Amino acid sequence: MSTTQSERLRELLEPLVSSQGLDLEEIAVDSVGRKRVLRVVVDSDTGADLDQIADVSRALSAKLDETEAMGEGAYDLEVGTPGAERLLTEHRHYARAVDRLVKFQLAEGGELVARILKVDDEGLDLEVPGVKGRRATARRLAFPDIDRARVQVEFSRKDKNEKEEEA
Repeated sequence: MSTTQSERLRELLEPLVSSQGLDLEEIAVDSVGRKRVLRVVVDSDTGADLDQIADVSRALSAKLDETEAMGEGAYDLEVGTPGAERLLTEHRHYARAVDRLVKFQLAEGGELVARILKVDDEGLDLEVPGVKGRRATARRLAFPDIDRARVQVEFSRKDKNEKEEEA
């Protein structure tokens, strides 16, 4: 998708998404065989439920139908939320990932896997899991020290309520 088309679509759709209490995270137009697919990714601090996704999808579809933003050809509109292993690129993404395990690619090189405990304007307070029975350690990571960060999926983690019940 050209930058100009992307910018036009963002300008057109972002106010509608915001009016639904959501953030417009990503727009992509892809060709799938002979048809085009407009993928719109939305999110909020509390997540987005299916009703919100349906409401924003209807609003976007109506707006796109009344404009020429997608041109004359047929296209499919897909509205969804970021995947489980989302890439963190904005301050709000880090704030939404508090208490999640994240894999960091560090600017100086190397990787770090840690749980985000707190986010402020300068960076993150992290808990680095201990290895082979060792205790977890605290670490501070400034935003400029982060090259890339991606949320990790955890299948066997006990949530806080389960830990408290066992105590």
